[in-house]
Amino acid sequence: MIITKTPFRVSLCGGGSDIAGFYREHGGCVLSASINKYMFIMIHPYFHEGTTVLKYSKTEVVTDIKDIEHSIFHKVLNMYDLSGVELTSMADIPAGTGLGSSSSFTVGLLHTVNAYMGKLISKPKLAELACEIEIEHLKSPIGKQDQYAAAMGGLNFIRFNSNDSVTVEPLLLGKKEIDKLQGNLLMFYTGEVRNANEILTEQTANFSKPENISNLKQMCRLTETMKQELENKNTDAVGEILNESWLLKKTLASGISSGYLDDIYEKALSNGATGGKLLGAGGAGFFLFYCEQDKQEGLRKALNLKELSFSIENDGTSIIFIGDKYWD
Repeated sequence: MIITKTPFRVSLCGGGSDIAGFYREHGGCVLSASINKYMFIMIHPYFHEGTTVLKYSKTEVVTDIKDIEHSIFHKVLNMYDLSGVELTSMADIPAGTGLGSSSSFTVGLLHTVNAYMGKLISKPKLAELACEIEIEHLKSPIGKQDQYAAAMGGLNFIRFNSNDSVTVEPLLLGKKEIDKLQGNLLMFYTGEVRNANEILTEQTANFSKPENISNLKQMCRLTETMKQELENKNTDAVGEILNESWLLKKTLASGISSGYLDDIYEKALSNGATGGKLLGAGGAGFFLFYCEQDKQEGLRKALNLKELSFSIENDGTSIIFIGDKYWD
C-alpha cells in the first residue's frame, strides 16, 4: 500500500497569465503558495486479480481499464497500463472552491502510480505530466500554475515562458516575514462551488480583446511588484496589490464576480481588509483577504462566513506511507 498527500494552493497574483493563449505571446507569471490542505490518494493491489476499483465521489469497479468513466483516472491508468489495483482519493476541501483541487488530484495520482510501479520521478516532471494530461489530452481550458504549485510546494514565483517551459523560483523569506504574511491572510468560504471551465473558456476567448490583454499584462507587472515587496520585507504591500489585481481580474470574464461576491468584498474593505481576491477562476469558492491582526475579529464578525484556517506548507506532493504488498 502507498499513500500520497498533495497540497492545494492559494494564488496571490497573476492568475490567468498561465494560460497558453496568453503566455505564448506575452509571457506570464504568478505568485502562489501551497497550503496545508491536501488531496490524499491510496493505492494497493485488489484482491480479485484483473479487477480495478476506484473510489472517489462515486465507486467504479471495472474489469477493463478502458471502461473507466473518471477522465483523469482513465487517462493515467491507461497511460501506464495499470490494472488490478484499488485506488481511493480523499480531500480536505471540496472541489470547485478555487484551491486547485483538480490539478492536486492529477499530480497526486501520477505520484502514487509511479511510486507503486517503482518509478522515480521528479517533482517538476510530475507537474509537466499533469499539465500534459489535463491541458493537452483532456482539453481542459486551465493554465499551468496549479500543477506546479501542487508538485513543488512552498511560496513560489512561477514564470510561464513563450516556449512552454516553466521556471519556479522559491521566495526565500525569513521566518518573521512568512509568519506575518500568513498571519495576515484570512480565507472565507462564500458558500458556493462552481465549475471553472466555463469562466476560463470565456476568459481565453477574450484574449482577442486588447483591453483584456492590457489588463492581464498589468496583473503580471503587479505580480513582479508583489515579489519585490515581499523580498524587501514590505509585507503590508500585499493587501494593496491584491486589491488592484482583483479589480483588474474582474474585467477578464463576466462570471468572475457577481453582486453577491462584490458585496462581500466591499464589506471586507469596510471592516479592516486592505485587499483580497476570489481564489481560482472566480464565481464562487473562497475569498482570500489581507487584514492586519488587530482588525481581524472585526472582519470576521462583519462577514459572518465560514473561515478556513491555513498555513503555507513547503513539501509539495509527498509519499506519507509505504507498506508491504499483501501478495505477489
